[in-house]
Amino acid sequence: MRFGKSSGAARGGPSAPRDMALRRRPGLGLRGRLPDLCLLLLLRGCLTAAVNLKSSNRNPVVQEFESVELSCIITDSQTNDPRIEWKKIQDDQTAYVFFDNRIQGDLAGRAELLGKTSLKIWNVTRTDSAIYRCEVVARNDRKEIDEIVIELTVQVKPVPPVCRVPKAVPVGKSATLQCQESEGYPRPHYSWYRNDVPLPTDSRANPRFRNSSFLLNPETGTLVFSAVHKEDSGQYYCIASNDAGSARCEEQELEVYDLNIGGIIGGVLVVLAVLALITVGICCAYRRGYFINNKQNGESYKNTGKPDGVNYIRTDEEVQSEGTKQKPFRKPRNRGVPNRESNILPRNPSDSYRKKG
Repeated sequence: MRFGKSSGAARGGPSAPRDMALRRRPGLGLRGRLPDLCLLLLLRGCLTAAVNLKSSNRNPVVQEFESVELSCIITDSQTNDPRIEWKKIQDDQTAYVFFDNRIQGDLAGRAELLGKTSLKIWNVTRTDSAIYRCEVVARNDRKEIDEIVIELTVQVKPVPPVCRVPKAVPVGKSATLQCQESEGYPRPHYSWYRNDVPLPTDSRANPRFRNSSFLLNPETGTLVFSAVHKEDSGQYYCIASNDAGSARCEEQELEVYDLNIGGIIGGVLVVLAVLALITVGICCAYRRGYFINNKQNGESYKNTGKPDGVNYIRTDEEVQSEGTKQKPFRKPRNRGVPNRESNILPRNPSDSYRKKG
């Protein structure tokens, strides 16, 4: 029984009503939960005390000479005046665009900062196509630095391409037509037209061009005929096009003509006949002696040591030297003819003078 009383007193003793009274007080329960609420608010503050960025368009595309906005927005930050920087990354090189609160580089004079962080560019050019990085430094935030990358694409309309079309090609021969354009961005695609009719990339793919044999490369603008036919004659032009626009070259005429086999054979025969006549004429002239030198006359002779065709007069020494090579002169016998000294002329005038003396 004591055990029962003591247990009952423990259950219904004076301490039990006192605890119930404390639980009924409204303010006491809230005070008990204050540490938990403070911890929750502290954790929430820690989660928001970090700078975060976002962009409404990370891949803007614009045509040349238009304007564009590079969006960079701060979503969370506890820093009232964060530091903003913009950088341009092109060809593995990084350059400042916005630094120390001013526009720098090639964008100076045609760009400004919108709001706190976004960048506005006017009159964009093809050289503005690059990767831009927005960087924000918030010193009062738990995460002080955040960045976002934006890729800008500036489209350039093609200019009239340069077309090369052969003027005349014989039937059965190959022909190549070329079309090139170097200003458009992105790189343009090419298409060829004949008499205002677009040509397919492969003539075999279209029954309309079954009498032709060509291949078109839209990337390089080359149109190649393996063997031209009469039906391939006409006016040709090329169009270069991309997302920014298109441009075409002037029409050029391609003529396909037949080979005149009969005329070629006749021309060859005429040439052979002329060569034969020339040969016969030379032979006749040679037989009649037109190519033989005239015989030498008088005492002139042809010196073998001199150039051909030149005659020279012999000197006394040459005559005497030739006389020694001939037979010796024999004095004829006197047959009743008196040998008179008066009939013999002296060789030297002095001899005659001596005899007279």
